Amino acid sequence: MPVIATLREDNVRTGFLESDQLAAVCRHLLADEADAVRFMYITGWRSRSEVFPLAWAQVDWPGGFVRLEPGTTKNREGRAFPFVPELRALLELRLEITRRCERAQGRIIPSVFHRGGRPIRSMTKSWRSACRKAGIPGRLLHDFRRTAVRNLERAGVSRSVAMRMTGHKTESVYRRYAIVTETDLREAGAKLAGTSAEGTRGTGR
Repeated sequence: MPVIATLREDNVRTGFLESDQLAAVCRHLLADEADAVRFMYITGWRSRSEVFPLAWAQVDWPGGFVRLEPGTTKNREGRAFPFVPELRALLELRLEITRRCERAQGRIIPSVFHRGGRPIRSMTKSWRSACRKAGIPGRLLHDFRRTAVRNLERAGVSRSVAMRMTGHKTESVYRRYAIVTETDLREAGAKLAGTSAEGTRGTGR
């Protein structure tokens, strides 16, 4: 069989958001949409299939996890994300907002993220506009998957555990998302410089 050369993959995005950029974008979104975006920033979960449809039945308050049941994710596997303090505070805020809407409208609202009780199906236009106003045009909601991976790497979470939290089934895709920023490189350089200085002092130079 003849050897067929494969083309190099050049369509890999490298977008991600820092915490200050997240805050800037959220200032230009509706409060309900900003909450969904903050959830994506923490978890790295997919917007349309995992975050927007998220229901209160999937929030395990006693156990301290947000859960996705098997068969509801892209890779068909279940998933759980622990209540880190920021996530718990966000969910408690969403619960308060939801209960307030339920009392006003006299009905049960199953969705965690909604606009005044109406489920969020999409926020493409508002997201694009908010990014432009925040001075970071061209960012995608999917960039939060890269952002969450990078944050987990920075926090020192083991790769196998992080992959289960974000829902990356293959390590090759996870590695592609584990972006090293210039800030990371500077921090590594500072650590190296400190180690080198200690070694130099030990030699009496």
